[in-house]
Amino acid sequence: MKLEDHPTVKKYREKGAETAASDAVDMLAAEWLKQQVLEAGADDVGLVDINCPDLSAYQADILELFPWAKTLVSFVTRLNPENIRCISQAVRDLEFISTQKAADGIARKVTQVLARNGVGAANYACGFPMDLDKWPGKMWPVSHKPIAVAAGLGQLGNNRNLLHPRFGNFVLLNTILVDRGATVYDSPLDYNPCIECKLCAAVCPVGAVGNDGNFQFSNCFTHNYRDRLGGFADWVENIVTSKTVRDYRKKVTDPETVSMWQSLSYGICNKSSYCLAVCPAGDDRIGHYLTDRQDYMKQIVKPLQKNTENVFVIPGSDAEAHVAKQYPHKTLKHVGNGLRPKSAQNFLDSLSVIFQRGRSEGMDVTYHFTFTGEEKREATVVIRNKTVEVKEGHVNTADLHVTADTRTWLDFLAKEKSLPVALVSRKLRIKGSPKLMMAFAKCFPS
Repeated sequence: MKLEDHPTVKKYREKGAETAASDAVDMLAAEWLKQQVLEAGADDVGLVDINCPDLSAYQADILELFPWAKTLVSFVTRLNPENIRCISQAVRDLEFISTQKAADGIARKVTQVLARNGVGAANYACGFPMDLDKWPGKMWPVSHKPIAVAAGLGQLGNNRNLLHPRFGNFVLLNTILVDRGATVYDSPLDYNPCIECKLCAAVCPVGAVGNDGNFQFSNCFTHNYRDRLGGFADWVENIVTSKTVRDYRKKVTDPETVSMWQSLSYGICNKSSYCLAVCPAGDDRIGHYLTDRQDYMKQIVKPLQKNTENVFVIPGSDAEAHVAKQYPHKTLKHVGNGLRPKSAQNFLDSLSVIFQRGRSEGMDVTYHFTFTGEEKREATVVIRNKTVEVKEGHVNTADLHVTADTRTWLDFLAKEKSLPVALVSRKLRIKGSPKLMMAFAKCFPS
């Protein structure tokens, strides 16, 4: 059969190329589009133009996978606060897993409705799966939080969660990508629902949320994500490096092993969602906090602070010091988090993520890095006033200059090659005081 004689081709020809072309450029009525999302089960929805200036930093990632995307449909699905506030991890995880599945189901249902109306659309995951070939870099091409902010669904609070004006942070986010423009787009909320009560900082087991607004991602990641991603990789290495069953049990308790099983067989688990649990932001949540703050602390905050549990930390981290000082009744567990750079650029990008500000107390040092071999890079790292700044190229005068073969440096960070061997082989050279190298390492424990 010739192509032109095929029934599908003939139907298309009969419909007319002109009609098909007009269908492709039609704008979608914003209210109709939102109504489809709400009827599918979402609790609130907003629309963003892919060319929104607020999303310029995220546009390339989205268009790499969805080059046809014109409208981003951001929506929230509510979490049950009473589940999230329970001291039982099992109860909290049930709510997260159930709501995440619901959010993904909503997105898929909407894309099916749009398809029946001749509109191209795709749904991305509410949480997982992610593009793991990009680990440990940015694995999520669709960044739900900044999209939700641009869509007017809330602002980020001190705990780095989206705070919805009504529901507070008791929501999960998802995004649907649509191949047509919308008649009207939303704009960001003109205020932040965060009331700066600092309860998220007061209850965080690892001190990742600071009273001053600082957030230490790696400390949160190491504890909360112990059963997944890098924590899982570290657990596997514990198995591989254990000489006997007894040796393994010294590293990993039976409940920890079973917790890994539950994450693998049932669903991903969070070790701590306390920063969500205590947040009073949002019209629906603020009442209890304002009318009886003492009871709010007694019923919601104190039980989480007093809860006995394992807290997973990197040795030498600010989190370790925080647990010892604030939560001596909790069990401190030394672990790795599996964050191993796979390139020189990846290493430089990771510094702001794994930086331990408390360990940098009193430092005012400039480092120059020169990477040679398979990947050539020059960079400047400045540690000053308990902050870290990474600049491209060599800027100003360095207190310490590190020249390293890229592969040797990455193997050293992965603990696959020792520092003395790297120095003797001249694959790693240091110009300046070795003490400054030790001070640098202290700020980035692994």
